[in-house]
Amino acid sequence: MVKLTMIARVTDGLPLAEGLDDGRDLRDAEYYKQQAKALFKNLSRGQNEPSRMSIETGSYVFHYIIEGRVCYLTMCDRAYPKKLAFQYLEDLKNEFEHVNGAHIETAARPYAFIKFDTFIQKMKKLYQDTRTQRNIAKLNDELYEVHQIMTRNVQEVLGVGEKLDQVSEMSSRLTSESRIYADKAKDLNRQALIQKWAPVAIVLGVVILLFWVKSKIW
Repeated sequence: MVKLTMIARVTDGLPLAEGLDDGRDLRDAEYYKQQAKALFKNLSRGQNEPSRMSIETGSYVFHYIIEGRVCYLTMCDRAYPKKLAFQYLEDLKNEFEHVNGAHIETAARPYAFIKFDTFIQKMKKLYQDTRTQRNIAKLNDELYEVHQIMTRNVQEVLGVGEKLDQVSEMSSRLTSESRIYADKAKDLNRQALIQKWAPVAIVLGVVILLFWVKSKIW
């Protein structure tokens, strides 16, 4: 069964549309939505991931396609045919491009195309039962092959992004620590100069004061 459907802009990971549901047919729905958003964030980093991929997560599998800088993602049971999942995404892609294609780049807020949920629900119902004549015909369509689409584990995919985050965080921390060190070095140099020249300045001040007092007396 199709459990979750989300559409996002690849350039920045902005969610554009989502298949709304009441959560009754998916336990931990919010957890998997967060995973999907993490995948979108990963893709927005420009890591040159394949344009089509399957990603295993627990009892489910994410499937996604990328076209025109938009990622169409669905999550299905592991037993759900991979071929149907990707044909479902193709149908979503074709309609989404037709209806919203001209406005994708200018979308400024999350879920700007939330009304697309109506079409998502319509397609979801068509693809739910794998035994219908329509879906059996799609499974037997030899022109649409998915054997070469890569399958990976969600920890493996998201782990790459986490490592990049750690490198970025470490770099920022080192930069911050370098600035602090430089400021402390300046303070130490200033204090060293004061300690070095303060006695000389005091002696000179005393000498000048003595000359001034002497000139006043005489």
